[in-house]
Amino acid sequence: MFFSLVLPAYNEAKSLPSAVEAARRELKKIPGLRRFEIIIAEDGARDNTPQVAERLAKKYREVRHLHSAQRLGRGKALNKAFRSARGNVVAFMDVDLATNPKHLAELVGYSRSFDIVIGSRYLRASRASRSRSRWLLSEGFNFLVRALLGSKLRDHQCGFKAFRKSALLRLLPRVRARHWFWDTELLVLAQRAGLSIKEFPVDWVEKGGGGKTKVNLRRDVVEMFLSILRMRVALWAGGYDV
Repeated sequence: MFFSLVLPAYNEAKSLPSAVEAARRELKKIPGLRRFEIIIAEDGARDNTPQVAERLAKKYREVRHLHSAQRLGRGKALNKAFRSARGNVVAFMDVDLATNPKHLAELVGYSRSFDIVIGSRYLRASRASRSRSRWLLSEGFNFLVRALLGSKLRDHQCGFKAFRKSALLRLLPRVRARHWFWDTELLVLAQRAGLSIKEFPVDWVEKGGGGKTKVNLRRDVVEMFLSILRMRVALWAGGYDV
């Protein structure tokens, strides 16, 4: 297996070095994983993330920096990185390390048998720490995805996923979302296409306290719920070729 791990980075200069170090450390521990790369998908950052990413790419031979001069949005930045990845399995992990990097071993292991592997905060064995308001919003969102879009999964938005690249590339042209809804749209389409998906429990801690989070609750939550409705209408109207 050649494993490509993407670290999406928008204004992540402070978090990026520790994320790269943690990813390298955990990936090097995995038995049988002889080849891996870490792609920093820097998405039109306004801080010095590009300079930090370049230094890391020069320091470590496994690290590559993929620069975008303009902001693409999380979904499009991931699409670009996945298409450039050299691995036959591609994955991504949020730079804030909300998901404990120790789970990379499970992500790699399950990827040997499944088309898609996703970390989940809402399985019985999961250990997730977050504010009550965000927990309620996330649970409500996931419930509506299951109820309106027919998903069988518990958690669609955890930033810890892996894909068999050949299967992913068949789906990407059908994914319309550019930002936060990307994961959900992709997973719903994957289930409708009959891809095998493994959801496993992770340890997860909410990051970005003190108003530093990039998620604007009012804007992004409303947009997510509207996105569910738009996708429901598109599926009903036969707008997806799956």
